[in-house]
Amino acid sequence: MLNDIYSRRILEFAADIPHLGKMADADGSATAHSKLCGSTVTVYLKVDGNTVIDFAHVVKACALGQASSSIMGRHAIGSTVEELRVVRDEMHRMLRSGGAPPSGKWVDLALLEPARELKARHASILLTFDAVVEALSQAQTAKEGHGVDRA
Repeated sequence: MLNDIYSRRILEFAADIPHLGKMADADGSATAHSKLCGSTVTVYLKVDGNTVIDFAHVVKACALGQASSSIMGRHAIGSTVEELRVVRDEMHRMLRSGGAPPSGKWVDLALLEPARELKARHASILLTFDAVVEALSQAQTAKEGHGVDRA
């Protein structure tokens, strides 16, 4: 079972995480932390309208958390707010209630499906998705605040 969970592809994703680092001028940022395993993911993003145009993250997680962050880093830029919320919900359902894995450009997330049986790893896998959705909410709130006439 561990060979399925820690497959060669998962370890390849974990070893190659794109867009690592911080972003000083992010429209939104958020940190998600797992008390269970100590993993932490901080996400920074910029949005233009409803689309992510820049993305960075700091990932301190186990191999499964690194792999999910790596996949997020490959696909966040160009994704819409709604798409990212949907993929977060799909990942929660896949791990917690036996739902189907995400598809389309997110199909690599199916590699994490065997972790469904390792409940202690769910939080680490989901950190990147939860942080992205929180950062998007922050960005939208900030953008709405700039458009308000306060006179």
